Amino acid sequence: MDNRSLVTIADHSKEKILYMIEMAKQFEKQPNRRLLEGKVIATLFFEPSTRTRLSFETAANRLGARVIGFTDPKATSSSKGETLKDTIIMVSSYADVIVMRHHLEGAARYASEVAPVPIVNAGDGANQHPSQTMLDLYSIYKTQGTLENLNIHLVGDLKYGRTVHSLLMAMRHFNPTFHFIAPEELKMPEEYKLYCKEHGIKYVEHVDFNEDIIQDADIIYMTRVQKERFTDLMEYERVKNIYILKNKMLDKTKENLRILHPLPRVNEISYDVDDNPKAYYFQQAQNGLYAREAILCDVLGITINEL
Repeated sequence: MDNRSLVTIADHSKEKILYMIEMAKQFEKQPNRRLLEGKVIATLFFEPSTRTRLSFETAANRLGARVIGFTDPKATSSSKGETLKDTIIMVSSYADVIVMRHHLEGAARYASEVAPVPIVNAGDGANQHPSQTMLDLYSIYKTQGTLENLNIHLVGDLKYGRTVHSLLMAMRHFNPTFHFIAPEELKMPEEYKLYCKEHGIKYVEHVDFNEDIIQDADIIYMTRVQKERFTDLMEYERVKNIYILKNKMLDKTKENLRILHPLPRVNEISYDVDDNPKAYYFQQAQNGLYAREAILCDVLGITINEL
């Protein structure tokens, strides 16, 4: 079969993104469909995960597939020195799709080149997280009614945050205006700012995070400062609490504003925000099930007409 892997959202055209959103919408109406009866989905998580792994496994189960895999690489032959290539080829002989999270940037691309079955990138280091981006896009579309011409504020860890990197690339089709809000140590990498310039994506950079900066936002996308990405723990301690979204900061914001977060949160969103109708991060996580059902079907060549 053709390699239908999902490695980066940059491979998806505008039409394909809108198609996948429509597919997710169909799955939200009816998530239990035995479309993958007889299929096996392998989930290989070389890094910890809760939402991504469980939503992929739930998606597979609701579609009638069986799930194999691991969540602790120490319990696999990689701890004995087995190469990623050998692991991927071996698991490919058991499964129809491999969902993989890995700490190395580029690992998913490499796996897609050696695997005879589709690879779904569930996060590769600080690089990409395309399945998260599909659920983010679906969440934005559901709450705003469009993906076009939105003000999107990305807040926090923009250096290591693979979710914001993927979202930026996906939104290139929809004329967004981005606000990059980060401390100097965690600002958006130059390669992504260059990507914005190459694709005509408008952006503004901020160091401050306050009521005035967010009052015109349609989407605030909060991110966790990721301790596991830091080699210098002193640097982590210096920036970990630099931006905290508090409920009183939302008083002047637009009615349609929705607050997203890929989760888990630490303390970058105060708990008093949870009861605000503009908070959407838990619904966002639920949308992950429908988006990942769409992804599993798509990489296996099942079309929306077969739903």
